Amino acid sequence: MHQVKKQVPAASDRQAAGGETEFSRRDFLRGGVAAGVVGGVGLGAVYFGYGSSLPNPVRVGLIGTGDEGGVLLGAINPDYVQVVAIADIRPSNVYRAFHGDDSSVSAAEARPGLIKKYGYSSESDARRQIAVYTDGYEQLLEDPQVEGVIIALPLHLHAEASIKAMRRGKHVLCEKLMAHRVHQCKEMARQSRSLDKVLAIGHQRHYSMLYDNVAHMIRRGLIGDIHHIRAQWHRGNMPGSDSWQPPLPDSTLESQLASAQQKSDQLLQRLAEMAQQETGAWERGWSTERQWAEAQRRWNRIRLLDKDVHAEKYGYQPVELVGPDGKKTILSPLEELIRWRLFERTGGGLMAELGSHQLDAASIFISKAHGDGTKKVHPLAVYGVGGRHIFPLDRQVDDHVYCGYEFPAPDYESDPKNKRIVVTYSSINGNGFGGYGEVVMGTKGTIIVDREYDVQLLADDRQTAVQAARSGPVVLDTTESGYAPTAQRQEATGPISRGYTEQIEHWAWCIRNRDPLNEPRCDAQTGLADAVIALVSNMAIRQQRRFLFDPEWFDVNSDATPEGIAPDENRSEYKV
Repeated sequence: MHQVKKQVPAASDRQAAGGETEFSRRDFLRGGVAAGVVGGVGLGAVYFGYGSSLPNPVRVGLIGTGDEGGVLLGAINPDYVQVVAIADIRPSNVYRAFHGDDSSVSAAEARPGLIKKYGYSSESDARRQIAVYTDGYEQLLEDPQVEGVIIALPLHLHAEASIKAMRRGKHVLCEKLMAHRVHQCKEMARQSRSLDKVLAIGHQRHYSMLYDNVAHMIRRGLIGDIHHIRAQWHRGNMPGSDSWQPPLPDSTLESQLASAQQKSDQLLQRLAEMAQQETGAWERGWSTERQWAEAQRRWNRIRLLDKDVHAEKYGYQPVELVGPDGKKTILSPLEELIRWRLFERTGGGLMAELGSHQLDAASIFISKAHGDGTKKVHPLAVYGVGGRHIFPLDRQVDDHVYCGYEFPAPDYESDPKNKRIVVTYSSINGNGFGGYGEVVMGTKGTIIVDREYDVQLLADDRQTAVQAARSGPVVLDTTESGYAPTAQRQEATGPISRGYTEQIEHWAWCIRNRDPLNEPRCDAQTGLADAVIALVSNMAIRQQRRFLFDPEWFDVNSDATPEGIAPDENRSEYKV
């Protein structure tokens, strides 16, 4: 196994004599494109300073193959990771793991499935190489072929699965949020350290070249001193069309299945009649309405496979919802399993699922303003409000949240009362205006980051678009002074990378090249900080008051936690 003693510095960190970067980001990215590197594949290894492949890819098991698990599978580069096992108690998720998700164009792109990813001829062919565990994940942890696990389970299981995996000798990449409570995050971090296992947390913006370049603009002073960041994640989800509320395998779904079947049959008959009258009508019609009706029918049938899952066997519980009039509604354990993001015991709401990404981004930017960005700057205080404004009594989490944060400015110590950076955040349903992104405001200009694809730099009344084409890689063209010509747009094949692929690649590379200097960019310490911010924000929203952050909460070695529960690595749920 190839070993190195020191990780190659990232492109963002390499310095030549005199303090100038060896090459500009503009030239680096242009060079990557000129070399035929598109869609982020291969570019991340050069940019972030890890090997371009592994002679012996890490053998990985995926625990949880639902929505996010499918995205992680789709992001895997086989040159670094060989999936040898999957675990999921839902038959529909197992099907999607192999066959992908073609319910929409975007779903098919994000979740291509293992058969396509590794070039298997069929599911039977794939299963000869990939073990499938459908009765919990513990058997996967006992599989000697598995060296590392990627965990994409509901939030309340992150700590339990991660610690069990490390105790079974596996390295771990755990989806965000790190855990459901801060004491669990600290337990995970301590186990990683004591067992010497690589633990990475899925905040992918640490591997986004776009975000890294924005941070570098801030470091170079292109917008002056940061004094405000405005972030949002707005979605048009409405009652009856909520992405966090997928269909349950019940009579309603069976009715929808019958309706889709009827629509498909009617369209088939119509196409047959058209084909008799017009040459080419069959081919044109097949690729539109009927293809969509067939996809609906097929996916409804696959979702119905979950009706026989005994969710209570795996710890899922009935959910009690209490209305303002005191009336109670009881939801089944199966609904808690399938719609886990909606409930307090299993999820962390909008701040855990969405807000944690953007507060992580804000802290990346602010940390870069303080120095080289290697030390994460933590917030001083948070206040928040929220509520269930548009949805009926079908969930416990809020559908609208609004938070304000106070971070220390670089000169905070000279004037603690006034030298603060304010970050405002909103995440709402019912109106998707503005989508998601961050606006970073400085004394000399503004940076607008839109949906992880496009950036605009506004300086001295001159607007410079710094764009990443949705079909190509990031292209930047900025100058040291902050002025730049009209943005270039690089059209290429393949989507812009959002950091998922690079994170998995680097995690695998760190496993193969063990050294204290080789650590994931979002390690346990960084993941803990992001969890503290999100979880304390939820407390501020529930109590509708201002919370001061205790620095001890961010310290892995301290037993202090916002929930008042000390870390304990000997909890019964962690036993293996």
